[in-house]
Amino acid sequence: MNKAQLKRKVAEYTYRLMHWGNRRVPPGLRTLVGFLFMVGGVFGFLPVLGFWMFPLGVAFVALDVPPARRRLDGWMERLHRESEIDEDHVGLDHPTSNQ
Repeated sequence: MNKAQLKRKVAEYTYRLMHWGNRRVPPGLRTLVGFLFMVGGVFGFLPVLGFWMFPLGVAFVALDVPPARRRLDGWMERLHRESEIDEDHVGLDHPTSNQ
């Protein structure tokens, strides 16, 4: 797997996880899950946990903070373009729609 394929896979995984969190997890629980991800990211040197959890936790918390949400929407748009996900496959109208 070359660097471009790896980047696309990471972008796709991150996009799908953030989209799932945005649509399926209630706002208060999203913040709690985000903080749990951040705590897990701090202990990333342990076998199951990873340092990848910290930025994902920050993004989950940002879903509930309106000023940060605007930046996150732009990031989600970029991830969507980079991952080349087919919208019909994911079932999206907009990457961060809250329907």
